[in-house]
Order: sequence, then structure tokens, then C-alpha cells
Amino acid sequence: MSRPGEIRVIDYSFLKQLEEWVRVQKKLLETFRETANRVEQGDRLDIIVATRAAFQHMIRTIKAFDNWLQDPVIIAHVPREMLLEVWKVMYNVLSQLLEIDIKHTSDVRQLLEELAKEGKLNPLVATVKTGGEEEESPRRPPTMMI
Repeated sequence: MSRPGEIRVIDYSFLKQLEEWVRVQKKLLETFRETANRVEQGDRLDIIVATRAAFQHMIRTIKAFDNWLQDPVIIAHVPREMLLEVWKVMYNVLSQLLEIDIKHTSDVRQLLEELAKEGKLNPLVATVKTGGEEEESPRRPPTMMI
């Protein structure tokens, strides 16, 4: 806190960085909005590429928010109401993400099981095990541990 009569100076380059971040975020939002309809009409590859681009930007933005909440300037000055607003939105995003993950993973598991039973798995990408083979460790470990 400043003492009476003392003037604190803000780093204006920090304010310029914030201004630039907002400008880029607005441009990206506009770009995603413009491409959303084309993606819905696109083929599987279009959907995969667009979804991965969205994931990458979400990861970048979440990482920036996490860094933001570790910054002493933010910790010292951002009011509770603003922090609570971020929490509420992040909670909703997290809930939706977990719900689609649960649904999608369950649906894909069921689909793969059905395709395997019908002998319709693509042999170039599916692993085939014979009855006597030892169980190998999973190819992909869990991505989150608490």
C-alpha cells in the first residue's frame, strides 16, 4: 500500500501486454465464431482439426489464467467479485468438459466393443491379441491423477 503523499508507478508495458492479450483473444473469438458453421458442415478431418485448435487455445488460455492467479499484482488488487466471476465460469466449463468426457469415452468404448465383436475394427490401427498373450501395460496412462 502507498503511504500518504507517496506515488506508486505502474509498469505501463504490463498494461500494454494486457491490452494486446485482449486484442488477440477478441480476434480468436471472432475467428472461431466465423468458422463454427463451416466446421459443422465439414468432414471428419475438418472437425478434428477445428476441435484440436480449440483445445490448444483453451489450454493456452487456462494456463494464462493459472499464471494470472499467481501474479502478485493480481493477487493484491483484483477484488473478490472478479475472482468469483472467474471461478463460476471455470466451474461451468469444467462441469461441461467432464460431462462430455464421460459421455464420449463411454460411447467410444461401447462402439469399439461392438466393432470388435463384429470383426469390423480397422486392422491397421487396432491391436489384436490371441488368448495366450500376456497382458501388456496400457499404451496410454491415465492423464489425470489426484
